[in-house]
Amino acid sequence: MRNRLTALLRIEPHELAAVALSFAYYFCLLCAYYILRPIRDEMGIQGGVQNLQWVFTGTFVAMLLAVPLFGWAAARFERRRLVPIVYYFFIANLALFYLLFELDVARAWVARAFFVWISVFNLFVVSVFWSLMADVFSNAQARRLFGIIAAGGSAGAIVGPGLTAWLAGALGPAQLIPFSIGLLVLAVVCVHGVLRLRRHDAEAPLDAGAPVRGGLLAGAGHVLRSPYLLGIGLFILLYTTLSTFLYFEQAHIVKASFSDAGERTRLFAMIDLSVNVLTVFAQLFVMARLVERIGVALTLALIPLAVAAGFAVLGLYPTLAVLVVFQVLRRAGNYAITRPGREVLFTVIPREDKYKSKNFIDTVVYRGGDAVSGWAFALLSAAGLALSTIAWVAVPLALLWAANGFALGRRQEVLRTEQRERAWP
Repeated sequence: MRNRLTALLRIEPHELAAVALSFAYYFCLLCAYYILRPIRDEMGIQGGVQNLQWVFTGTFVAMLLAVPLFGWAAARFERRRLVPIVYYFFIANLALFYLLFELDVARAWVARAFFVWISVFNLFVVSVFWSLMADVFSNAQARRLFGIIAAGGSAGAIVGPGLTAWLAGALGPAQLIPFSIGLLVLAVVCVHGVLRLRRHDAEAPLDAGAPVRGGLLAGAGHVLRSPYLLGIGLFILLYTTLSTFLYFEQAHIVKASFSDAGERTRLFAMIDLSVNVLTVFAQLFVMARLVERIGVALTLALIPLAVAAGFAVLGLYPTLAVLVVFQVLRRAGNYAITRPGREVLFTVIPREDKYKSKNFIDTVVYRGGDAVSGWAFALLSAAGLALSTIAWVAVPLALLWAANGFALGRRQEVLRTEQRERAWP
């Protein structure tokens, strides 16, 4: 049975335990996040859709403060200590929010702070996860295994919304926080298991896990000096711009379609559930075969082309049904295909960049794109453009995103070949 499973999923027998722990690690992270995500989305609407750009700007400012702190920690702690420290920090934050919600202290301000914190939390914990994966698995292993490992996150993202939909009414939002805390503690246990197993794999990159070199903002400097890293930054910037445009369209269309907060929260949870059920199958059985058959370049261009088509349809028919179908397909395609493919790009860069430069791109560039595109959407709306017209504005951006993804995939192949030639002179 195990032999059949490993053959079907393209896992070597000696990799099975490490992949299973990585799968469980990502499951715990995203389950913890998705328990809280529907509440965050409802808080965003309750704060006023006309004010969303301010919330996104606040998130970007929080990222600017958090990234130097992470850079300081990365330069001082070994990998086996750095990753758990990050998660312990967020566990402490969650415990504080739980206490504030229970005491009902300045509830409106705490709710806004929680929205911003969740937006920082989800990017940081996922960025650190993929930094570790790119660090402990080789490029060849990443092409086979990252889709399967990513399915752990999708499985967690199925269970998380399900728990929220089931328990939110009976327990209340604040009582869900201890579930997320427990899952983050389990994630730390998985981190230690993965590191212990990967030390004994001959294919794993040769590295003792020492502290990452460089100053607080070394990641930003490396990105600005590297055309390859700048290209990845542009890829993230275009992705988050298009995601923010669609998020704002969603907020307006959903608000116009439902007057009840409970119905809106339930819709958000059902969208999350549908996305992740669809994603798991694609991650387990499609991603590795897709990269093998068409290569990284075409894989990275595939979903951006689909997004261009989706915005065109939304421009013609800006309805709730079109929005939901587009959102489900776009997010499932990103999680199953684009995200694992994007993480493969980081396997051919130096270890310092896998943590610091990657973290800068995944957090500051990502949330900076959110903030800028949020204000751009607000300005387009203030100029009198309808939702359908703004959707058409997104189409050429999606086509540029596709071209950028294709170019990055081609460059990754070149760097991979050079890396192999250095290893085997």
